[in-house]
Amino acid sequence: MDLLTGAHPGREAEVIDLFTATFTASAGEEEGALIGELVRNLLDGTAAQDLFVLSAEEDGRVIGGVLCTRLTFEQDERRVFVLAPVAVAPDRQGRGIGQRLLSHALAALRSAGVDIAMTYGDPSYYAKVGFTPISEAHAAAPFALSQPEGWLAQSLTQRPMTPLQGPSRCVEALNDPVFW
Repeated sequence: MDLLTGAHPGREAEVIDLFTATFTASAGEEEGALIGELVRNLLDGTAAQDLFVLSAEEDGRVIGGVLCTRLTFEQDERRVFVLAPVAVAPDRQGRGIGQRLLSHALAALRSAGVDIAMTYGDPSYYAKVGFTPISEAHAAAPFALSQPEGWLAQSLTQRPMTPLQGPSRCVEALNDPVFW
């Protein structure tokens, strides 16, 4: 398995299909279509400096992916990125691919000078790569969270994470309460 960083020119449809299939298998056709369209919009409409695309590939097939996008806090100069969404092909799950992909994404963000990584998901899954739950008082989400226990973060520097200042703003593709 190869872990790759980059936008995959010419392979966007394969990446979108991976996310659609993964979310359809786990949460139904409607969720699969929603996340597939989110990934399409993230790839098509997010400025390069605000987007990291990372994938796992095996035998020429994309089997996992994570998209990381900028999350800006109005009164805070730290660089923050949110890891979402994350997908591993249904036939490849349970083999540690997601954990390796997340570790690869965190290393890429750290190398790029990102201060804090955040995500919104299953705390027990993301704890395996160093995420811890935080409150919205510690870091305001762009919209009200439907599952506040899934709001997670970690410092990517030697400094401990202190509260992020001001309201937050996500990239346009995520700027919809349905994702929060």
